[in-house]
This record gives sequence, C-alpha cells and structure tokens, in this order.
Amino acid sequence: MEPLSDLKAILHSKRANIYYLEKCRIMVKDGRVVYLTEEKNGFSYWNIPIANTTVIMLGTGTSVTQAAVRMLASAGVLLGFCGGGGTPLFAGAEVEWISPLSEYRPTEYVQKWFSFWFDDEKRLEIAKRFQKNRIKYLSTVYSKDRDLQNEQFYADDREIEVLQNEYSKKIDSASSVSDLLAIEAMITKNLYAYAARKTGITGFSREHDNPSDAANIFLNHGNYLAYGLAASTLWVLGIPHGFAVMHGKTRRGALVFDVADLVKDALVLPWAFICSKRGYSEQEFRDACLQAFTKHNAMDFMFEQIKQACSSVKELET
Repeated sequence: MEPLSDLKAILHSKRANIYYLEKCRIMVKDGRVVYLTEEKNGFSYWNIPIANTTVIMLGTGTSVTQAAVRMLASAGVLLGFCGGGGTPLFAGAEVEWISPLSEYRPTEYVQKWFSFWFDDEKRLEIAKRFQKNRIKYLSTVYSKDRDLQNEQFYADDREIEVLQNEYSKKIDSASSVSDLLAIEAMITKNLYAYAARKTGITGFSREHDNPSDAANIFLNHGNYLAYGLAASTLWVLGIPHGFAVMHGKTRRGALVFDVADLVKDALVLPWAFICSKRGYSEQEFRDACLQAFTKHNAMDFMFEQIKQACSSVKELET
C-alpha cells in the first residue's frame, strides 16, 4: 500500500483516469481500492489506480464502503453519484459531487476570486474572458486535431471563423450576463447545426431527456465528464462551486458549469455527433471523449483559465 502522503503525488491536471462504474461494489482489498463485479464464473476484482484518478462517477447498482471513500479522499479523488450511463436519472438533475474534505485547501485563489466576485462589472469581465477563451480553445483544437479534420471539422470553416470574429465582437460589447448567455446560446445552436451537417445527421434538436437519440445521449454523458474535471479543478484550487460568473448566483454548483463550458464545445460536442454517426456504444464514446480530454490537455486549460482570472485582479482594478 502506498503511504497516504504519496497518494496526491500526481498533479490533478496530469492524472489520466476518469471512471464511470455501475453494477459493482467499491471496496478496499489488500490495501488498494478495487471494484467487485459479478460474472458468469464468479466474482472479479479490478484495481482502481487512485493516485492517477481524477473523478469516479457511480451509476446504477453501485455501492461503496467507508474504507474506500476514506482512501479516495486521501488521494483527492472526487466521487459523483449519477444515473445510468453517466447521466442523471431525471432531466434537470445534477450529479451529486462528494468532494474530499480537507482543512488545508489553498487560500490564494479563493481570496483573489472573492476580491472581484462581488463586483458586478469585474465579474462580467471575467465571464467575457471565459467565453472568448472558450472560442480560442475550440479554434486551436480544430486547427491541430487530425481525427477531427478527418471528419471534416476545420478551424478555417466559415462557421468557426464567424465564432472567432463576429461572436468575439458581440462578447466584447455585451453589457450584462444575460447578454452573454444569449450569445452563448446562439453559438451553441450554430455549433450543433455545424456538427450535424458535418456528420450527415438530419433533424437534430437538442433534447436533454431524449432517451432514443444517440447524439443527445452522448452530449449529456460527455458534459458530465467535463463537469467532473471542472469540479476537480475547483476543489484543487479551493474555490467553492457556488461562485459562478455566468450561470447565476443562486444555482447550485454553477461555477462547475462555467468551467466545464470552456472545453465542452471543442471536445464533447463534435465527438458526440461523430460517435453517433459511427454507431458507437456509450463505452466507445466515453473512451473517445476521455482520449480527447487528455490529448488536448482539457484539465490543464481549466486550471490555466481559473489562475489567469485570479491573477488579473489588479488589472481589473485599474
């Protein structure tokens, strides 16, 4: 068994694993966290390398022991209870994140975050930066990802250039968070149409609770994977989830959605449509999505954006 002091040796931004588990029991066996599954010939134990894991999502038919939770918390792994397939059981429900408890979370970032958060103008400026950097990240991914380019997703397509130019200007001129949310809705709607056209999917409509449409199912599933990364990022930096810049002051966990939005359009959205076209299973989509997160350093990007927002406090004051 690794010493508890070594369980956080791998930085969260460099950890490779996100797990979705269902119909199993998570426990400690021989000093390691494992999950137990029932198979035709008996039971099998599978190791979870917790020091290299960011998030574990627990779906239907799962249970977890107190000892396993204690070890997961020691390694800084977030647990999330969700519905089958990694999405909520009911439309509008959220994953219930269980953050590791620690009295020694860093204070540097939360203090800087609070120093601008209570000022409406400063908070709006950070929200604008998030949205503009979200577009830049998408353009960067499309410009260098050969797999996406093989599916005809290109950074110099007209729709993407419109995002870089016209919508960036609209973001700059937004006078309120409501304006930004309206712009965000237009951007996402146009990206859905773009991805549907590239993959030959006709008649697509975004319906969160549509159990028969693969693209919608994959979008839900991939979004919750992104929420796990965002929740981990905020926990590591010690910033509470309720202090959002876009999704509303009173919405539970709203900052998780703000941070996840930084990468969802660039990574989750195109692969949801591509995997739907290919007839992939949820497991195959999950693998493609997680590979994209790792390939394009999604969690590194989240950390970078939060740290930049915190370091710009003095700039916002001038």
